[in-house]
Amino acid sequence: MINAKIYRSNEGLITAFILSGHAEFDEYGKDIVCAGASAVTFGAVNAVLSLTNIEPQIDQGGEGGYLKVEIPENLDASTSDKVQLLLEGMVVSLQTIEREYGQYISVTHH
Repeated sequence: MINAKIYRSNEGLITAFILSGHAEFDEYGKDIVCAGASAVTFGAVNAVLSLTNIEPQIDQGGEGGYLKVEIPENLDASTSDKVQLLLEGMVVSLQTIEREYGQYISVTHH
């Protein structure tokens, strides 16, 4: 199962997220749950990098199955708003996958 953990500040802002595990929906290369979760998360991270000019701290597992992204603190309001909108879109997309394939992916907030 893929576990998507979304970490939020006391104000509700996304400060980090971790994806870990494997969906095991199908064999490697045919796993649509893994492909969907990967596309959503990497797309969001690439959008943050490209559109906001910030450098999140990114840690990837060597053989896949692990991605941790931490958002820098003390961003100006405009940049923070952009980052949050992109990441909230990622969460909505992950939750959409979870609704259809809940036995293979879990999205939790911490």
